[in-house]
Amino acid sequence: MRAWQFYGFGDMRLEEVPEPELRDGHVLVEILCVQPSVTEAQLAFGIPTLAFEEIRRRLETEAPIRLFGHEFCARVLESPPGSRFRPGARVAARAKLPCGDCPLCNDGQAIACRAGPIIGFQLPGCFSERALLPEIALVQVDDSISDCEGACLQSLSDSLAAVETAGIQIGESVAVFGQGSMGLECMQAARSVGAGLVVTADIRDEACNISLELGADVAINARRNDPVEAIRDLTGGQGADVVFECAGGSPRQGLAGSSTLDQAIQSVRSGGKLIVVSWFGQPLEIDVDGLRERSLRVLFPDISSYAHLEHTVRLVASGQVRLGPMLTHGLCGLESVREAFEITANKAKYGAINPAQVMMPAGQGYINSE
Repeated sequence: MRAWQFYGFGDMRLEEVPEPELRDGHVLVEILCVQPSVTEAQLAFGIPTLAFEEIRRRLETEAPIRLFGHEFCARVLESPPGSRFRPGARVAARAKLPCGDCPLCNDGQAIACRAGPIIGFQLPGCFSERALLPEIALVQVDDSISDCEGACLQSLSDSLAAVETAGIQIGESVAVFGQGSMGLECMQAARSVGAGLVVTADIRDEACNISLELGADVAINARRNDPVEAIRDLTGGQGADVVFECAGGSPRQGLAGSSTLDQAIQSVRSGGKLIVVSWFGQPLEIDVDGLRERSLRVLFPDISSYAHLEHTVRLVASGQVRLGPMLTHGLCGLESVREAFEITANKAKYGAINPAQVMMPAGQGYINSE
């Protein structure tokens, strides 16, 4: 079969590799739709971010290796006796597997295990025609969810973990900086758990328009308006109860650097909560005394659990979270994976909201490409 292999940063090649063989605890699948995460796209081009040193070490010592591809929707081709998944079932995956050895792993279902391997990092991912996947990581995709939406469920599970970390109370005001895929997911998930006023900020008109379509009360274009001033005006001068920072990261890829983190800090009310969702790829200077003086709680999302992944299926199937309007860039065929990485690593340049998706011939139709 064909699969993409990495020889170094920026050096990925579509090659013939051995077919995976079915074994206990795994299912053999054909890929229907797959997308690189923003983190994977940055790592592919050597941009420092999460797991950069590990990926560099593997490329230096193990290349060629099959990297990335944990955001996908696939169809089961073969499963072992006693499997939860029959051939024909569509599945998505939780990226991180439980290690099975720590107290947080309960009968193989991790609550918040950080020690297990990750699909596409320590284990081969799904930038291939077929893949062998650990059954313990998989959830069945509801028939009402498209292949394209199914490929977004893993990202949505991380956004749900961020919203759960925030502990939003009924009626609390929420602000979200950045309306890319995770910002839009956090915004909708916050609404689903009872948030009151929901305000979003982005520098792109198209992102602001999608934000309003998906449920934001107010979407601020931060290129034309001061988001800190606007959020304070909308909250009686106090600031939002909960603020999510989803826009920061490498300016080389069109992200906001640390400027939106500074704005998010200024937008939280005293005693409120700031949830830092972004990965910045480098150390940052923060006025800790200023945070202490205002009794701000700065939180980082916990690792998403299998329960989060299961809940994504319910949220999308019920329409409480809508993913379709986020899907702006669709490509056809395994050959287009390199282009998907390029678009995803430079979403601002290409006007993309969600990562670029690659639909395979076995998938249920294609989304429009821009």
